[in-house]
Amino acid sequence: MRGTTPPRRAWAPLALALAAALTACGAGGDSDPPRAPGGLTAQAGSATSVHVMWRAPDDAAGITGYQVFQTGRLVRELPADKTMVDITDLAPQTAYAFAVRAKDAAGNRSALSAPAEVTTPAAKAEDHQAPTAPPATTGRAEGPHAARLSWGAATDDTGVTAYDVYQGGVRVHTASAADTATTVTGLQPGTAYVFTVRARDGSDNSSPDGPPVAVTTPADPARAPRTAPGAFTATASPGAVDLTWTAPDTGHPTGEYQLYVNDRPVTVIQFGAGAVPQDRASYRLTTTEPGGTVWTVKLRARLPDGNWGAFSEERRILLSG
Repeated sequence: MRGTTPPRRAWAPLALALAAALTACGAGGDSDPPRAPGGLTAQAGSATSVHVMWRAPDDAAGITGYQVFQTGRLVRELPADKTMVDITDLAPQTAYAFAVRAKDAAGNRSALSAPAEVTTPAAKAEDHQAPTAPPATTGRAEGPHAARLSWGAATDDTGVTAYDVYQGGVRVHTASAADTATTVTGLQPGTAYVFTVRARDGSDNSSPDGPPVAVTTPADPARAPRTAPGAFTATASPGAVDLTWTAPDTGHPTGEYQLYVNDRPVTVIQFGAGAVPQDRASYRLTTTEPGGTVWTVKLRARLPDGNWGAFSEERRILLSG
């Protein structure tokens, strides 16, 4: 069931109320606020929940998180790598307006995004039956950073309210019940993706996955992908190997790397919250191999979309005894 759009004038008091809260408060000499997130959408997933999504601004490298507002009230704080959220415990048949702003490490806040308005549908009787899976899925790349997906309509005893798109087991997009096609953006150039679609009803019952569809984005001729860690070095010392590299410019902080030794993955290097390197990163790998052993080492970064990026340059080292 699709709700009616609330009047545009309902947003005016909200915009005025929030304007006073948007003064940037720079710290450490940085007083330039980030740009506002774009492409905000709000889709009712059930009578009591709404799925909110947005695009990171172009200057997202310095962003540390996002704030989500529901009709003028702050309801969620999210890290920089999250650009969607489910808002729950809402009232059925009620109009809501959502907005998002970005924040950086210096405490600066962006302006609010353009608002997204949505009305939750009416509540249904108790329902535990999931919709059928979408019967077919097709997809094609639309340039280096987007994919167009289409699927067959699912059925449900109380009616489908939304379709959720998954990539690598993670929900990356939500479309309305009236849509059987959507465009997924924010992809990496020259990368293979596998997508599935699930239907959801007004009680948040989800169907099984529909058939998977593979899409490979083309390379970007105007801007080569820079997903590989740069300036990679490896230095051996007794019982250890010290690695340093420059974090790739993916638009988001990169806190996870996969290390290969002699062309085999040996460990995943993870940096905790607050310790993610913005430029140069370092890691010490302990070893019990005898002196004189030869290793080749390389690593790659986990990208914001969950895929692994390109490998760094490979380094050949002679272990110390």
